[in-house]
Amino acid sequence: MVPLIQFDHVTYRHPGSSETTPPALDDITLTINRGEWVALLGANGSGKTTLARHCNALFLPTKGKVLIDGKETASAKFLPQIRSQVGMVFQNPEDQMVATLIQEDTAFGPENLGIPSAEIRTRVNNSLDAVEMSKYAHRPPHLLSAGQMQRVALAGVLAMQPECIIFDESTAMLDPRGRQEVMDQMRQLHEKGITVLFITHFMEEAARADRAVVLSQGSLCFDGSPADLFADIPLLTQCGLEQPLTLQLLNAIRKLNPALAHLSDNFEQAVRDIPLFAGKFYMPESAKRSNGAEALVSIEHLNHTYLPGTPLAQTALEDVSLTVTAGKAHGFVGATGSGKSTLLQHLNGLYRPQSGTIRVGPYIFSEDALDVKALRRFAGLVFQNPEIYFFEQYVGDEIAYGPKLLYGRDGLKERVKNAMTLVGLDFETFKDRITFTLSGGEKRKVALAATLAIQPRLLILDEPTAGLDPVSRHKLHATLKSFRASGIDLILSSHSMGDITQLTQNMTIMSGGRSLQTGNTAVLFNDADLINKASLGQPAVVRLSSAFRAKGWPVPVSTMTNGQLLAALRKCSGGLAHE
Repeated sequence: MVPLIQFDHVTYRHPGSSETTPPALDDITLTINRGEWVALLGANGSGKTTLARHCNALFLPTKGKVLIDGKETASAKFLPQIRSQVGMVFQNPEDQMVATLIQEDTAFGPENLGIPSAEIRTRVNNSLDAVEMSKYAHRPPHLLSAGQMQRVALAGVLAMQPECIIFDESTAMLDPRGRQEVMDQMRQLHEKGITVLFITHFMEEAARADRAVVLSQGSLCFDGSPADLFADIPLLTQCGLEQPLTLQLLNAIRKLNPALAHLSDNFEQAVRDIPLFAGKFYMPESAKRSNGAEALVSIEHLNHTYLPGTPLAQTALEDVSLTVTAGKAHGFVGATGSGKSTLLQHLNGLYRPQSGTIRVGPYIFSEDALDVKALRRFAGLVFQNPEIYFFEQYVGDEIAYGPKLLYGRDGLKERVKNAMTLVGLDFETFKDRITFTLSGGEKRKVALAATLAIQPRLLILDEPTAGLDPVSRHKLHATLKSFRASGIDLILSSHSMGDITQLTQNMTIMSGGRSLQTGNTAVLFNDADLINKASLGQPAVVRLSSAFRAKGWPVPVSTMTNGQLLAALRKCSGGLAHE
């Protein structure tokens, strides 16, 4: 049988790049057969998206050839058939929104395939139902959150009923429940015989695939089972990857105590099999609650409605009141569309309160004389999809844009260079790179550097690690912790519960535009009912810590990271109690 996707010695260079620039893909030979479920992995800039875009002829090889069901993508006569066979959900969902209403956007693909109108209506309804977006069918896409747009983009591809669907970081902007739903949809598509190729930086997702393909600097460096990949620690390190966090944690726990050596690699089974504690007991400390420290941000009865007074009016924030404490990093969590991004965009004056009051540091938003320029020097915001806000063609100019406006040219080069160093971008390598040639993760680093170059007192980050590979994510965590140590306050929203547990002391849980609760991060994450009500999921380390406590192990409620749990278990002595 002819393979569905075949790369034959494919090399690709971005248009305009010089011969001295390493190719985005370098001599790739790869075959993907019908019905396979393949995870495509690699560090930021390794060539994953570039490879994916060759699969439906969005990119054409500089050398070599790509065949889809035996048809060469470079042949224009095959393009309609190739693009009906291979659908793609892009990394940034806005890139594939083409209509003014969600229903029309979902119908766009089938219409271009010449599908009869009655069949299109059925496909659109079924696709929107599958991604739980039917109630938004008559809304404009630009009024949706990033996560909701991702669902609509997936619906548009599902409506075309392709033989292969490519997911390019399609879970990056989704809440934990939404990520699980997309993974379940991939499994169902796979069970129906559809070929699934998905790019992800979540190793737990990659573990569910039948096959893992890893790229490193444009070259193929692994092709095999996820189990074999995750067993090869040197290769993972070489490629900028890591084992799934739950597997890392369970491996470390098994080595700590003979009583725990039997725990399974399967997380759910391991939780059930934790033995009763029979060792020396010590009293763990309680989670620390917020004290009466100075308020950095105060919000009272804040409301915001998009398109008020129109049939399309949509409430984004409703009677939100909360306080962010100075000196304590603060996280915002909640399901897709819960109002997190809208709230953050109020904090540096992009939105003004329609009703209610906001104070950020010394700046009171209800005052007519609010100095917006000074506010934005004080509070720097990095957007959820930063690349759509780029102004300049070259990376160096983009990072210089803000500080040049605010401070002029004095010391500008050093500001840019220092900011790039902080986010892990080499100045000489990246300053003259064209922004559109960067990977999604590299664009995110550029956006963060552009904000850091302003040297804000308060750093506001909307989904800062979306699209980052594991190594870049850990480096960003370390960088943000160093900022906090230097006196910069931090506020972030994230669908990655790992970001919140690693970086924050306090958090606010959002749901349906309302603030459900604000408090200590550890205390709130240990409230399983509250977390479930907000359509979130407890981080694995919190669930595991809670399971240990339920069996009598003296693990503090404040345990939020793998390191903290391992440290608590090291203090325990003794073995199994009675079975």
